[in-house]
Amino acid sequence: MSLPKGLAEEVSRNLVMVARLIDEDPEQAYAYSRIALRLASRVAAVREAAGFAAYATQKYSEALAEFRAAKRMTGSVELWPVMADCERGLGRPERALAMAGEPEVQKLDKAGQVEMRLVAAGARRDMGQLDAAIVTLQSPELASNSVQPWTARLRYAYADALLAAGREDEAREWFAKTVEADKDGAMDASDRLAELDGVEFVDALGGDEPDDIDIDADDEDDEQDAAEVAAAERAADQAEYYDEDDEEYEPLEGSAAEADVDVTDEIAVVEDEDDVRDRDKA
Repeated sequence: MSLPKGLAEEVSRNLVMVARLIDEDPEQAYAYSRIALRLASRVAAVREAAGFAAYATQKYSEALAEFRAAKRMTGSVELWPVMADCERGLGRPERALAMAGEPEVQKLDKAGQVEMRLVAAGARRDMGQLDAAIVTLQSPELASNSVQPWTARLRYAYADALLAAGREDEAREWFAKTVEADKDGAMDASDRLAELDGVEFVDALGGDEPDDIDIDADDEDDEQDAAEVAAAERAADQAEYYDEDDEEYEPLEGSAAEADVDVTDEIAVVEDEDDVRDRDKA
């Protein structure tokens, strides 16, 4: 609303493209975000969109700068968890942990607090503190039976941490709980669960050839069949086009008709043996 109408429309179009492409083509989304940023760098929504586009392309330093700018403009702390995750991306997990203990976390809504917990657990894992990561994820939100937008991600992170710590039975249980919460199938919890159970998926429509099949022989048969089909097609073409009584008659290129060759010259006549003996006696 702070921009002139024409400029506002142009910026809006670029932001829409960022939103559409950020999951499927993050590099292209990033390019659109740079255009919007060049046009309206003093708009908080533009700085935030540019931050997420940079984050999606793993440009963490740039993303962090944009998120900080958006936070200064709006005074909101909702970007705090993703800012902490940028610190992880920059190889500074200790800074992410420090941010998890800041007063800003208490100002986050429930979804933001869960996100911050996920980031903190990830930072613990970055530092090789698996047991601490598991403890960080243990919370009322994890124990709750109600399914919220964050439930599947929280359960998955907990199951993955348990598996990394060698606690396979518990990991299996939580991957199964993740499947229950992941209604959209956005996560690969079912695959992880099948892997733990030793289940292998086989492609029923394809696969390797059986050992007892002579593939070379099959190839030769296929070539022979193809040659026979081609010969039959050529014969059909000749039968179709070599009717000189037809006004639309067209001889095939390189055909016997075009070369004016008597095809009967190549026919070998085989006589009956009795006829040959009688002729010789005569």
